Amino acid sequence: MGQANTPMATGAFASLRYRKNRDRVIELILLCAGLVAVFTTVAIVFVLFYESAAFFEHVPVKDFITDTMWTPLFADARYGIMPLVAGTLTVTGVAVLVAIPIGTIIAIYLSEFAPHQLRESVKPILELLGAVPTVVYGYFALLMVTPLLQKIWPDLPGFNMLSAGLVIGLMIVPYVASVSEDAMRAVPKYMREGSYAMGATKLQTALRVVVPGAFSGLAAAYILGISRAVGETMVVAIAAGMMANLTFNPTEPAATITAYIVQVSLGDLPHDSIGYQSIFAAGLVLMLMTLVLNVIGFFLTRRFREAY
Repeated sequence: MGQANTPMATGAFASLRYRKNRDRVIELILLCAGLVAVFTTVAIVFVLFYESAAFFEHVPVKDFITDTMWTPLFADARYGIMPLVAGTLTVTGVAVLVAIPIGTIIAIYLSEFAPHQLRESVKPILELLGAVPTVVYGYFALLMVTPLLQKIWPDLPGFNMLSAGLVIGLMIVPYVASVSEDAMRAVPKYMREGSYAMGATKLQTALRVVVPGAFSGLAAAYILGISRAVGETMVVAIAAGMMANLTFNPTEPAATITAYIVQVSLGDLPHDSIGYQSIFAAGLVLMLMTLVLNVIGFFLTRRFREAY
């Protein structure tokens, strides 16, 4: 009897060992994939700090932060990052004022009011809008949005932050709407049913139950959209003017951090010059800005997840 079961036991043991080895190989592949992402991030941070250190050997950090002029391409070069920061924040602010309200309203409608077939048709279209090349949005801002705005404000310059911010806002609406709708759909059904049982309408349930219950996901969607706006390059490079101007007036031309990096990367300066090294210092500032946004989003998400 024992001899008869020996081949079966051997086969079962071999099958178990094969599955364990296969699982180890899959775990190793997944670990390598994760390490590639970590290594890439570490390498980016290292390059930014290394090149920025060479830049700050010639430009004091105090002047870099406090100077109000950014003229690295001039003979009398000055490297005050504040004009680029002001342009980045202004364009992002305009984009956020467009994207968050529209994206949230679309998400509420798709999650709570839209029929199933309509929702399944509209959401892929929204996600498809996110795949449109940003250079197309840039020319759309320059050739269509700006002329329309000039009919309202005749004195509006041909290059301005307002049109760039509006188009970036429309560009990130799909990100905000899609992630927000997923967060609202994840709210447990019993919360809605409890609200209906208390006599609340569908709109009251959506605004007072679903939205607060999904706020951690909404915060993640908003931070994702803001980070996308902060890092946008082609729209501002085409439509905003690429002029370093310390102003928070969206009707004026200005440059953002990403637009300046594109400008220098075109080859106007030699690679070993201070002006070229300034793009790494600007990139470091941009990385710190997005890092702060993601840290804020992390704490908001954790706080409201614990609350609900």
